[in-house]
Amino acid sequence: MFTGLIEDVGEVREVRRQAGGLVLTVRTALPLAEIQLGDSVAVNGVCLTVTALHDNAFEADVSPETFSCTALGALAPHTPVNLERALRLGDRLGGHLVYGHVDGVARLVSRRADGNAIRMAFQMESSVNRYLVPKGSVAIDGISLTVNTVSDDGFAIAVIPHTLEKTTLRQRKVGELVNIEVDIFAKFAERLLAGSDETAPVREDSPARSPLTEAFLAGHGFL
Repeated sequence: MFTGLIEDVGEVREVRRQAGGLVLTVRTALPLAEIQLGDSVAVNGVCLTVTALHDNAFEADVSPETFSCTALGALAPHTPVNLERALRLGDRLGGHLVYGHVDGVARLVSRRADGNAIRMAFQMESSVNRYLVPKGSVAIDGISLTVNTVSDDGFAIAVIPHTLEKTTLRQRKVGELVNIEVDIFAKFAERLLAGSDETAPVREDSPARSPLTEAFLAGHGFL
């Protein structure tokens, strides 16, 4: 689990294609003496397992499944990547809970100056976009960000100068793809609501029905 606060912008040193997946070698300024084989590192928001360590780099395997559902396939040597080590119990949670399990990819469709920030708009499939709400959280390439607006086919964010300086967003160009992870709590809520059909008959052996219904949420000011 991660927080979405980027620790280092590393650089892809080598990409080896292997059996439908990838082996990435990433150069980093992270303290590799504190990283062990088998540790988790989020690379552009994708949780990967460290399989080898070098003087100033680490290796990680990308499975065919991860390759197919993320934007990691676009990585090439010298590409900058956002890096974050796994959260430790007791660490401050300055961003939001990020699992490193990418829900889909989005395309950057516009970027423009907005005061001291840069406003970026992304286009994304509705199956993922439906989990986003204004002022909610989203992880873009592993960066914890606040959603400003949501449309039928996308969303927009405003990126402050510090985030631009410390992440790969400053290099992102219109047309490029990014990894998206929605807030896990939105998916939990959907799952609970899907199992709360009050019109279904109740049998004695039926499992307990969740009290979390749309009517309950509306009555308590959540909808």
